[in-house]
Amino acid sequence: MASSMLPEGDLAFNYFPGNYRWCHGLLIALSGAPWGGAEIDEINRIGLRLKDKSPDDDTAWFNEWSGEAARIEAIGHAEAAKGHALTAAGFLRRAAHYYQVGERFVHPKTEASQAAYQRAVDCFKKAAGLMTHPKIEHVEVPYEGTSLPGILVHADPLPGRSGRGPVMVFLDGFDVTKEIQYFKGIPDLAARGISCLILDGPGNGEARRFRNLVLHHETERHAGAAYDYLAARPEFDPQRIGIMALSLGGYYAPRAASMDHRFACCIAWGAEWNYCQKWKNRIAKMEGGQKISLSVPTLHLQWVFGAKDRPEALVKLEGFNLDGVIQKMKCPFLLVHGEGDQQVPFEDAQAAINACGSKDKTLKVFTRAEGGYHHCQLDNVSIATAYMWDWLVDKLQP
Repeated sequence: MASSMLPEGDLAFNYFPGNYRWCHGLLIALSGAPWGGAEIDEINRIGLRLKDKSPDDDTAWFNEWSGEAARIEAIGHAEAAKGHALTAAGFLRRAAHYYQVGERFVHPKTEASQAAYQRAVDCFKKAAGLMTHPKIEHVEVPYEGTSLPGILVHADPLPGRSGRGPVMVFLDGFDVTKEIQYFKGIPDLAARGISCLILDGPGNGEARRFRNLVLHHETERHAGAAYDYLAARPEFDPQRIGIMALSLGGYYAPRAASMDHRFACCIAWGAEWNYCQKWKNRIAKMEGGQKISLSVPTLHLQWVFGAKDRPEALVKLEGFNLDGVIQKMKCPFLLVHGEGDQQVPFEDAQAAINACGSKDKTLKVFTRAEGGYHHCQLDNVSIATAYMWDWLVDKLQP
C-alpha cells in the first residue's frame, strides 16, 4: 500500500488507546508470536479482561498476565508428563513470556512478583530442555567475582561449513530480559548460522532481581566478560564475536564496542545519545503536567540503580552519554531507528551515527509507510530482525 493510501493517525495496534505503557506492554507479548512467545487468542483474552481496568492499575495488569501464564504453564507440565515434549515446550515458552510481561510493571517488587519471575525463568529452562531446535544452553558468565546468567542459542549447522563459528552478545535494554529477547527473532539468527548469547547484565533480569547487581554505565565490563567467555569456548571464532542490544541498549552496545575493540561488529537496536539529559527532559515534562511515552513506571529508574530516590538515580545516570565515546568505535556499526519512535527523537539517532568513528556505519530508519516505525520496531519486529540478521551475515560470514 502506498503511503498516500494509509489512513491518518497511528498505524500500530493500540489495544488500550491513550495508554502508551499498556499498549507497549501488550505489543511486547504479541510481537513474540512468530518465535513461539505468544498466541493471539490468549493475549486477546488477557486484553479483554483488562479493558475496563484503570490505566494505572498495574496490580490488575500483573494479576491477569500471571494468571494466564499459570494456566498455560499447567498445561505445559501436563503435556510433558504425557511425553509430549514439543507440545509442552510450546506452552512453557509462552508461559515464561507472559509471566515476564506481567511482572515488568510491578514496583516496588513484591514476593508475588519475584515468585512469578522465577517461574518464568524455570518455564523457559524446562522448555529449552524439551526443544530440539534451536539448541539452547543456559550458562553462567564469570563477572567480577560473581557471574551473570545467560541463554546461549546455538547456530544451526550450515551445509559445507565447519570449524569455529560467529556469535553475537545480546545485552538487555532498560526494562527487558534475556527470556523476552529470545522472542525477538533469535531462532531466525540461529538459522542463518550465527549463535547468540543473550545476557542479563547488571540492572536487568535475574542479575537485578535475584543477585542485586545494579546498573552502571561501563557496559564494556560485562560485555568484555561475555567476550572472554565465548572466545574460550571451542565453538566460536574470537575474530567473529559481535555485540548488540536494544532500546537503552542503543547506549550499551556502542559503549562496549567503542571501549573494547575486540568486537567484530555492533548493532544498536534503537538509538541513544545522552540518556541522562533525556531523563532530565522527561522529569521536567512530568513536573509540568505533560504525559510522556515510557514503557515502564518511573520507579523503574530508581530500581535499576538501587537508588533511594530520583535525585540519586540522576547522579548515577551522568555517565550515560555516548559523546566522546562512540567516536572511538572502529568496527562495522548498524543503528536501527523508527521514524515514529515516541521514546527517542530522530536527533539522537542522527547525533550517534554522525559521531561514530567507524568507517563502516549504517543508519537504517524504518518509515511509517513500510512499518516497524515505532520504538525498536515493536509494531513489526520481523522486518527489523530480517534486516539486522542479513547485515550480520554480510559482516560475520557464518
